[in-house]
Amino acid sequence: MTVGTGLRGLLWNDRERRPRALWRFALALLALLVGGLGGVLAASGLAALAPSTAGATLTALVAVATRTLQLVGFVAGILAAAWLVDRRELSDLGLDRSPAWWVDLAFGLALGVALPTLVFAVELAAGFVRVTGIVVTRADPTLAIGPGVAPALALALVLGYFVGVGVFEELLFRGYLLTNVAEGLAGWRGIGLGGAFAGATAVSSLVFGVAHGLNPNVTVLSLVNIALFGGLFAASYLLTGRIAAAIGLHVTWNFSIASLFGFPVSGFTTPVTVVAVEQSGPALATGGSFGPEGGLVALGALVVGFGALAGWVRWREGELRWRESVARPTLRGDGVAASARDGPERTDESATE
Repeated sequence: MTVGTGLRGLLWNDRERRPRALWRFALALLALLVGGLGGVLAASGLAALAPSTAGATLTALVAVATRTLQLVGFVAGILAAAWLVDRRELSDLGLDRSPAWWVDLAFGLALGVALPTLVFAVELAAGFVRVTGIVVTRADPTLAIGPGVAPALALALVLGYFVGVGVFEELLFRGYLLTNVAEGLAGWRGIGLGGAFAGATAVSSLVFGVAHGLNPNVTVLSLVNIALFGGLFAASYLLTGRIAAAIGLHVTWNFSIASLFGFPVSGFTTPVTVVAVEQSGPALATGGSFGPEGGLVALGALVVGFGALAGWVRWREGELRWRESVARPTLRGDGVAASARDGPERTDESATE
C-alpha cells in the first residue's frame, strides 16, 4: 500500500463514497457552525430593520423571529451535512411525510402535555406548589416579550419558539448524532445491533445532558435527568425509526412546563403562563429554580413516559423491536428505502422480546 493510498483510506470510504466517520463529524460541526452563523446574520439583519420606535407587539415578533432564524440556520447546517457529506436521505434522520410520522407526532404532542400535568398534579397534591394566578405575565429575560403583548399572542410566540427548539435539538441529538454513532458501532469489534443502539443512546443522551450544563441554576441531578429524558427521546426513535414522537414530546413538554403550569424549564422562565405557581417543596423533589427537570418528581413522569411509549408502539406497530434502519441507513443513490428494510417480514436480532 502506498502512502497516498493509506492516507486516502484514512480520510475516505470508497465503498460508501463519503468521508470516514471522524471526518464526517468534523465537517458536520463546520456545517453546523456555518449554518448557525448564517442564522445569526439573518437575525441581525431582521433586528436592524425593525424601527426603533416599534411597539411592544412588533418588538416581541421581531425578538422571537430573530431567535427562530438562528435555530433555522442550525437546522440548515445539520441537513446540509447529512445530505452533502453523509449522503443521507431525510428518512435516515427520522424524517418523512408518511401518515405514521404525523400520527407519532400527535402522540408525542399529547404525551408532552400529559407528563407535565402529572408533575403538576403530584406536586400540588404533595403541597409542594400553590396556584397564585391564572393567565399571568411576568419578567422575560429570554425572549424579550414585554408586558404590553396580549397573553394569547405571547403564548403563541413562545410555542413557536419551542417548536424551533424541539426540531433543532431532536435533529441534532437523535436524527444526526444517534444515527451516526449507531451506524459506526454496529459491527465494530463484534458489537451487535443492540449494543450499537445502547452505545449510541448513551452517547447522544450524555451529550444532550452536557449541552444544558451552562443553563441557569443547573445542578448535577438536573443534568442526569435531562440525559435520562434524552434516553426516552432516543427510545421513541429506535422503536419507530422516526423522530416524530420525540419532536412532539420535546415541544409540548417545554411549553407545558413553562407556559401552562408556570414552572421554570431548564432554568428559564417564559413571559406568560396559564397557571402561575409558587413552589415551596424541597428542591430535591421539585427541581427548585431549574424547574421539574431538576427534581425527583420528574423521574416518576419519565417512568410513565417510557411505559406510555412502549404501549403506543406495541399498539401501533404490533410489537416492540429496534429499527435496524437507524443503524444501517440507506445512502442516497443506494436504492432500498428504509421502510422496506424495516418491513414486517424481518426476523432478526432487532426484536426486543
